[in-house]
Amino acid sequence: MDVDYRIAFDLAPVGLILSRNRVIVDCNRHVCEMFGVSRELLAGASFQVLYPSAIEFERTGSRIAPILNRSGTYADDRIMKRANGETFWCHVTGRALNPSAPHEAGIWSFEDLSSHRPVKADLTAREREVAAHLLDGLTSKEIGKALCISHRTVEIYRARLMRKYKASNTGDLVHRLMAG
Repeated sequence: MDVDYRIAFDLAPVGLILSRNRVIVDCNRHVCEMFGVSRELLAGASFQVLYPSAIEFERTGSRIAPILNRSGTYADDRIMKRANGETFWCHVTGRALNPSAPHEAGIWSFEDLSSHRPVKADLTAREREVAAHLLDGLTSKEIGKALCISHRTVEIYRARLMRKYKASNTGDLVHRLMAG
């Protein structure tokens, strides 16, 4: 049986995006449904349209480039933005087609986590980044290194998150972040 790869791409059970230099070349139906936007509007657009802010788009690109360069793949949970402005947790996995030039071309999958991890607190871009790393189990020092900030600055953001989520300790915060 011949496989029609275009149909397989379009009907995949996860969102798929083909990219070139952080610009969306093509995407499947699931991405359009997840982000609430048509393929025509996404094709040729910067990935920035999927992020809550330009700062998060830039920081994420800077953070993932060396990892894609080293291993060719990258994955994380992050907060993304639908066309209507709603933010949601999303699991993103990517593969560079040329690891020596990580943003040159790639394929990315997107899985909407909002059904079991809603975003309830109004967070800043940096708070969202710290929250994502806390969910990965990183320490303040590890988060600081990943975000190129001091571990004391991470602790300030952690304290803000704990206040916003009314958490009594880091374990409680992680639990509340996961539950929404």
